Amino acid sequence: MENLRRIVTGHDEEGKSIIMIDGGPSRTIGEDVGGLFEIWNTDGKKIDSLDNRDRADIEIILSPEANGTKFRYFQIQPTPENIPREKLEEAAAIAFDKIGAAHERIDTSRHHAMHQTKTIDYIILLKGDVTLLLDKDEVRLKPFDTVVQRGTNHAWVNNGNEPALLIAVLIDSDIKR
Repeated sequence: MENLRRIVTGHDEEGKSIIMIDGGPSRTIGEDVGGLFEIWNTDGKKIDSLDNRDRADIEIILSPEANGTKFRYFQIQPTPENIPREKLEEAAAIAFDKIGAAHERIDTSRHHAMHQTKTIDYIILLKGDVTLLLDKDEVRLKPFDTVVQRGTNHAWVNNGNEPALLIAVLIDSDIKR
C-alpha cells in the first residue's frame, strides 16, 4: 500500500510549527490477508508537540493502551472461496493472536472474524463493498459511509473481488454492556 501517506506536525525548539513526518505508515501487519497500517497512537499521557518520536512505530496490537487511541488504515481482502469454515476460523485465531487480540474473539459463531473490543471506534469506508456484521444485524456499506462502533461484537466482510480500504480511530473506553 505504497500510496498511504501520513503527515505529522509538531513544533521546533522556537515554538514554530513544522512537519515532523511525511511518509507512509511506519508499521504494518497482515498485508497478505488485508492488513493494519499504523498512522498514530497515543498512550493517554500529555501530548508533547516537540517530541519527534514516531508514535506509530511500536508493536501492532488491535486495541489502544488504557486511555489511549489508535489511528490506522485497515484493509480487508475478499474471503477466498471454497475454504472450509474450520480453516477460516483457524486463520482468524492466528491473526488475532498476532495482534494481541485473541481474548477479544468472544463469539465467532456468525463469522470467523467476529471480535469485541473495549473501544469506541470511528470508521470510514474509503473504497470497496463491505458489510458490517453484528450478532443480530448487518448493514452493507458503500464508500464514505461511516460507522460509530461502540464496543459490540462485530466483523467486516468484503463483498467484492478487490481489497476494501477503511480508516479507523479506536479510543479506549469503559463500555457499559
